[in-house]
Amino acid sequence: MHIGLIGGIGVAATLVYYQRLTAAMEARGARLELTIAHAHVHDLVRNNLADNRAAQAEIYVRLIDQLRAAGADCAAITSLGGHFCFEETKALSSLPLVSAVAPLDDHFASEGLRRVGLLGTRVVMRTRLYGQLRKTEAVALDDEIDEIGQSYQDVAVAGICDEAMRARFLDAGRRLVEDAGAEAVVLAGTDLNLAFDGQTTGYRVIDALDVHVDLLARLAAGETTLEAAEAA
Repeated sequence: MHIGLIGGIGVAATLVYYQRLTAAMEARGARLELTIAHAHVHDLVRNNLADNRAAQAEIYVRLIDQLRAAGADCAAITSLGGHFCFEETKALSSLPLVSAVAPLDDHFASEGLRRVGLLGTRVVMRTRLYGQLRKTEAVALDDEIDEIGQSYQDVAVAGICDEAMRARFLDAGRRLVEDAGAEAVVLAGTDLNLAFDGQTTGYRVIDALDVHVDLLARLAAGETTLEAAEAA
């Protein structure tokens, strides 16, 4: 199956999707058919903060049409924060849209997790992953959502994470575990690999990006169907 990605939101997350999806297909000994359409992170930030779902959905729909013209069989948004207008986009999309949020609930449950802590955009943390977790409770550092959300936004736009910012995220993860009772910290922002990759945290970390990439790889390799993916 030909996978279409909406990238650029931000660029660092797109690169990780590409790297990990390629590696997953290489491990299967399978070829990857992939096209990436470039969105603009500043458009997403502006529309996300204003909750302007219609405007962002229109942007996505134009990019999905590009992906369809390039031969893609499905599309995916490479940003959990970018899923704030998922339903609005899905309703207008010319391709099946593969959610990065929907598979997470089953994944957490399959790992035996009862409570997870979230790091990501303001909206992701405030809405507890858009209210889509049913089997696992999600928590956030509610008093610091704006601060953490702004830090994440800065990292996503810049595509880099300095040591001070890294320490801030690692400490937030520690407090989600020690103070909020999370059994694992979920990187619910697809650019957080910039802060966490290669780090020894002392607590369990789950990168939501990996769950999405696994689903996309199974689709690309013909191991699952779009119907099954959409039902996740």
